[in-house]
Amino acid sequence: MSAVQNLPLSAAESAPPHTARRPLVLTLLTVVTVIAVAIGLYMALVVAPTEATQGAIQRIFYIHVASFSGAFIAFCATVVGGILYLRTRKTRWDTLALAGVEVGLTLGLINLVTGMVWARPIWNTWWTWDPRLTSAAIMILTYSAYLMLRNGIENPETRRRFASVYGILAITSVIVTFMIIRIRPDTIHPTVIGPSPQNPTGAFEMTDPMRSALGMNSFIWSVFVPLTLIWWRIRLENMAEHVHALKAKLLQ
Repeated sequence: MSAVQNLPLSAAESAPPHTARRPLVLTLLTVVTVIAVAIGLYMALVVAPTEATQGAIQRIFYIHVASFSGAFIAFCATVVGGILYLRTRKTRWDTLALAGVEVGLTLGLINLVTGMVWARPIWNTWWTWDPRLTSAAIMILTYSAYLMLRNGIENPETRRRFASVYGILAITSVIVTFMIIRIRPDTIHPTVIGPSPQNPTGAFEMTDPMRSALGMNSFIWSVFVPLTLIWWRIRLENMAEHVHALKAKLLQ
């Protein structure tokens, strides 16, 4: 018996379709995502050989690079949601934009933290104000400010409109973070895909198994991980909005 059927009649009648039951497709996607992530980790930790110079710490790059790819896709979803909300004024697009920011911010933090873990044995420091690291930190702060902006505006329509514009413009911080190690010769951050800058510290030559592990993880974290997390976050937001509407109705 479904969760809705177990509710009192009045609550069941008021429950919207998208919160009444979990879609089968979402359940299957979640299972596939978990399995895919496990396969990606197996390729990174077992299939890919140990890098000759850096040793085992180099394996963190398979998640470090892949998580940034996933963050980029999630932030692109925010841009799409923002544009469509400004055109249609439909709340579901604002919900997509919000979900994209929260998922992208989570994946961006994974990228930043794994980079710091790698930097400690390779650069002998947890942090340095290298152009790439600085731009990544600015990107995180930019999207953190998006959430602060939403929480600081009480009027729902004004909040969604300002957040949409902000989310569209904030993608520039992601593009700069991606491009900066390719246009700044003074960065010491290596470029895993493509030629490295003039003075990289920690660059390494990739073998075919390494490329396969990186490619597999990048695909998984760019497709399955952001899609699954965004879908779950949208459902959570829809449920929260429904509860808020019920509370407002009871207080009337």
